[in-house]
This record gives sequence, structure tokens and C-alpha cells, in this order.
Amino acid sequence: MINNHKKGLSLVETLIAVAIFALGVVTIFEFVRMGYFTKDYTFQQALTIEEARRGIETMLKEIREAKSGEDGSFAIEKAEDFEFVFFSDIDNDGETERVRYFLEGTDFKKGVIDPEGWPPTYPSSSEKIYILSQYVQNSPPIFKYFDENGNELGPPANLKDTKLMRIYLVVNINPRRPPQDFVLETDVQLRNLKEE
Repeated sequence: MINNHKKGLSLVETLIAVAIFALGVVTIFEFVRMGYFTKDYTFQQALTIEEARRGIETMLKEIREAKSGEDGSFAIEKAEDFEFVFFSDIDNDGETERVRYFLEGTDFKKGVIDPEGWPPTYPSSSEKIYILSQYVQNSPPIFKYFDENGNELGPPANLKDTKLMRIYLVVNINPRRPPQDFVLETDVQLRNLKEE
């Protein structure tokens, strides 16, 4: 008896093998892609948090040194939920700058105006704006104000009664996916506040 049956794969078997191989390649590619995407997202979130932390450290130092403006203004000009304006010599040049911290969209910004002329003025047209932190997701206020007894002052705070501030910053580059919001919270005692 002669066996004429040839060994090999039929066309259907070949197509099934190619389909299984292609499915495996696509699955491996997706795992690798998701790994890189997750790593990149985590890295970006960590950078954003570190940027916000450095911004708050700078802000604390500047707010602690608040003092009267060159034009005789009280050390605090404005104290609201999402904006704080005060005077401080932030660059140690012997002149007191007008400093404004505020939220615009999801960017937490700092505006600085150097005094000009005599008598000194702070023209808003010469304000320099810097972004301190992006992806700020605050719906609660960024700033809360307290008097010398620790009682919270409602916004806008009575400027002369404000002795302590609480800064509450919520950072997340994409609130629709994990990790959850990262919260930076700290208090700062305002020094050098004298009634003019």
C-alpha cells in the first residue's frame, strides 16, 4: 500500500496560524505601549507635583516677609479665595515689589510689579507674569485667612485682621484617571504687619 498523503499545512491552517501570530504581536505591542504611556504619565505627574511644591516654598518665604509698599500701602492689598496680593522685597534689591498670586484656568501664576518713579507707583501695565504650577484643579479656595485667634475670616478677608494664611493647592494632570488628586497644604504666618 502506497501512502500518497503529503505532509504540510492546508491553506485554512496557514491562515489560522497567521491570524494567531498577528493577534499575539498586537497584544504584546499594546502591553508595551501602555507601559510606556503609564510611565510617561506618572513621570509628568511627579514633575507637576514637584513644580507646585517649589512654587509653594517660594511663596511661603515671600509672604512671611510681607511689608508696606514703597508707596505706603498696607502689606496686604487683596485677600480673596483665588487671589492674594501683597508687598515684599522678593529679590532682595532693597525695593518692595507688589506680588500677586492667582489662579487663571488651571495655571497658578505669580505677577510681580517693581516700583516706578517718585513718588513710587505700581503700574499694572508693567506686571511680569510667571507660571508657578500647571494642572491646578482647585474647586475649594486656594487661600484661607485667619485672625490672631485662629478664627477664619470670610472672603474678602479684612486685611488688617489677617495674621495667618492657609494655602491649599490641588494638582492633577488628568483628573479623569488615576492617580488621584495630589494636595499640597500649608500655613504661613504673616510677619511685619503694622497698621499704617
